[in-house]
Amino acid sequence: CPACKGENKIVLRVDGKQMNLLAVLEVRAEGNENWGRFLRFKKGKRCSLVFGLMIMTLVMASYILSGAHQELLISSPFHYGAFPSNPSLMDGENPSDTKEHHHQPSVNNISYVKDYPSIKLIINSITARIEFTTRQLPDREDLKKQELHMFSVIPNKFLPNSKSPCWYEEFTGRNTTDPYLTNSYVLYSKRFRSTFDALRKAFWGHLSHASGKHFRLRCLPRFYIIGQPKCGTTDLYDRLRLHPEVKFSAIKEPHWWTRKRFGIVRLRDGLRDRYPVEDYLDLFDLAAHQIHQGLQAGSAKEESRMTRILIGEASASTMWDNNAWTFFYDNSTDGEPPFLTQDFIHAFQPDAKLIVMLRDPVERLYSDYLYFASSNKSADDFHEKVTEALQLFENCMLDYSLRACVYNNTLNNAMPVRLQVGLYAVYLLDWLAVFNKEQFLILRLEDHASNVKYTMHRVFQFLNLGPLGEKQETLMTKSPASNARRPEDRNLGPMWPVTQRILQDFYGPFNTRLAQVLADEAFAWRKT
Repeated sequence: CPACKGENKIVLRVDGKQMNLLAVLEVRAEGNENWGRFLRFKKGKRCSLVFGLMIMTLVMASYILSGAHQELLISSPFHYGAFPSNPSLMDGENPSDTKEHHHQPSVNNISYVKDYPSIKLIINSITARIEFTTRQLPDREDLKKQELHMFSVIPNKFLPNSKSPCWYEEFTGRNTTDPYLTNSYVLYSKRFRSTFDALRKAFWGHLSHASGKHFRLRCLPRFYIIGQPKCGTTDLYDRLRLHPEVKFSAIKEPHWWTRKRFGIVRLRDGLRDRYPVEDYLDLFDLAAHQIHQGLQAGSAKEESRMTRILIGEASASTMWDNNAWTFFYDNSTDGEPPFLTQDFIHAFQPDAKLIVMLRDPVERLYSDYLYFASSNKSADDFHEKVTEALQLFENCMLDYSLRACVYNNTLNNAMPVRLQVGLYAVYLLDWLAVFNKEQFLILRLEDHASNVKYTMHRVFQFLNLGPLGEKQETLMTKSPASNARRPEDRNLGPMWPVTQRILQDFYGPFNTRLAQVLADEAFAWRKT
């Protein structure tokens, strides 16, 4: 010991820190003294030493045992980092992350366990106020008043010989006119300029000419993957677009129905100019060019191949994000939004097909936190943010209805984690009030994880897609999962068991209602 001035001192340390819980035990080595000296200690000193060793042994044993149990036998004053989990067990949208976790971390802070009863009271308060009510639907004229320009652009009827909803629109520009000059997606995102450069070069060759006028084919999606985020939608999108009959928008997630048409890029950054519906329709020009080629084809075979193209869109915000309504629509009774995204989609496409991918909302929230949190990510930080979000949600529920709180823009922006996104039953019931149940295909990421081939076959059947060749199907089903969790996030390990228990208590009533609506107990996620 360099600081002991010639004395030989043995100081017990834990995690590199001096052990201050007990008196520091010192053993002086003087000449040829041996352990027989111990017997000549006074009786009181011997008892003190033995007692100290016993206490120290219990503390250390408590710490060791806590690695396998959720509670400490004796709470230690020292702070230990979480044990790293097996990276192969935790993946964000990777289907492999839905396997059962056999590794259980220790509770990092015993106060979390002690605080559970008080948090449970908050959850009980929320649960007591849950009421799934039916919303009053607006009529078409009310919708038209809100979006006059949209209704002037999209027609009431589409071409009968195309599987996707398409129509011809007069193009008044010249052959030197840039059709994408003012497109907001091009102006605000450099990533997609190359895509639009290619469309620009081919644009004039895909016009129809009649009576001295020029017409371009416009299309909307036939189907939408509407949600939810961090539930495997990217993986589903990447596999589905490998089917030759499917063409997606130029941008995977345009977020037009929920954000861009209101001028929202990031809500915290304020509002920009609204993206007109023409900017959204431009995203489907690549598919429209191919469908137009089929409509103009000389052979029936070529026409059949091209007109069978099915256009899709995969914005994972479509199902749940209605944060913009407070800025553009008059408030309704009790703070509930008078118009929702599905009202407008249904007004133009009452026969649209809708695909939803869901997962255990508890795991979804943790994956969402790891993906969007920028710094100081940890199981501790997640637990604290969950607790804060529950308190905020309860405060809203004390004064407003469930629907008003779920769609409350101020509350959603204040939430440190996106707790509301996992309330699947609330959103789905509002969609089912507008669309028929037969128009939905609702999948679980857990099932997709265990059998990708079966999931994709269900999607093909739902969309009435043609069969794939053996090589195409192998490529689609055997390719690695998309949007997997980042290695640095995997190293953080799972959430604390007490946090998981809290979230299971919170989401439980909503999952139960979802399972009832879908007549499938798997959506209760009692065993994930």
